Amino acid sequence: MKIAIYSRIISSEPDPFFDKVLLLLENIGAEIYIHKPLNDFLIPYLTNNSIYRTFHDHEDLKDKVDFLFSIGGDGTLLDTLEFVRDSGIPIVGINTGRLGFLAGVSKDNVLLAIESLDKGHFSLDKRTLLRLETSIDLFGKVNYGLNELTIHKMETSSMMNIHTYLNGEYLNTYWADGLIIATPTGSTGYSLSCGGPIMMPQSENFVITPIAPHNLNVRPIVVSDKSVITLELEGRSQYFMASLDSRSVTIPSSVQLAVRKEIFCVNLIRMSNENFLKTIREKLSWGKDLRN
Repeated sequence: MKIAIYSRIISSEPDPFFDKVLLLLENIGAEIYIHKPLNDFLIPYLTNNSIYRTFHDHEDLKDKVDFLFSIGGDGTLLDTLEFVRDSGIPIVGINTGRLGFLAGVSKDNVLLAIESLDKGHFSLDKRTLLRLETSIDLFGKVNYGLNELTIHKMETSSMMNIHTYLNGEYLNTYWADGLIIATPTGSTGYSLSCGGPIMMPQSENFVITPIAPHNLNVRPIVVSDKSVITLELEGRSQYFMASLDSRSVTIPSSVQLAVRKEIFCVNLIRMSNENFLKTIREKLSWGKDLRN
C-alpha cells in the first residue's frame, strides 16, 4: 500500500501525532510519500531514522499512490484537491482541527482507520465539485472547488450588486456583501453560517446563498447542479474578491463568471462506522438536550 501525507505547517514544532502515524504505517509495510515542505519540517523531530519519499505536486502522485492522508482540519483537506485533481486518488481526512465535517477520522481512531484501509474495510464517498469558468484566467488549472465559490466585496462600506442567471434566464440581482454558490459538501460550511440549508451529499444540487442581503425577503435557493449559474458584478468598487474554497483572488468588476458541475468527482474515504447523518448529529449536537 502506498500512502501520501499532506498537512499544513502551522506551528514551530510538529505534533508528536505525526510520528505515531508514520510508525503505524511502517508497521503495515506501507510505502510513504510526504509533501516536501512537511518532510523537511518533520525530519529533526522524528524518533526513527527512516527516509521517506517526497512529493511536490500532483504529477508526483498520479498513478503512484493508493491514498492521500490529509492531517489537519477541513481546510487542510481542501488543500489536497490541488494534489489529487482528476486522478481519483482517495483522500483520508484525519482530523486534528476543530469541527471536522470532511476530516472524519479522529486522532484516537487513526490505528483503526489504518487497519481498515489495509484490510479494505472502507467505502468511497464521491463528492461533487463545482467548476468556475471566467473571461480571464483566475485559478489556473485548479479552477474547481469542493465546498463553494464565494464572491465578496472588498470595501467595508458599500454593498455590491450581483446579477445572477440560471441557464441564461435572469434569476435575481443580489444587493449584498457577497454571494456563495455551494455544493452539497459546502452546504455545511460558509453557506450554513449565512443561513443556507444543509444538503445531503448525493442530492445533485447547488445552493445560492446571499451574504448579508439588503432585502430581507431574499433567501437562499437550491438549484439543480445541472444548471449553469452566471454572475455579473457591479458596485462602487472596481474590484471584488473571488474565493474557491480556501484560495482567493482579486477580480475586476468587468469579469463574467459561470459556475457549473465539474465532470469529475473527488473521492473521500469513509470507514464502516461513519456516515453523513452521524456526522451532522455529532458536529451540530442534534438530538442532544443542551439546556443544562
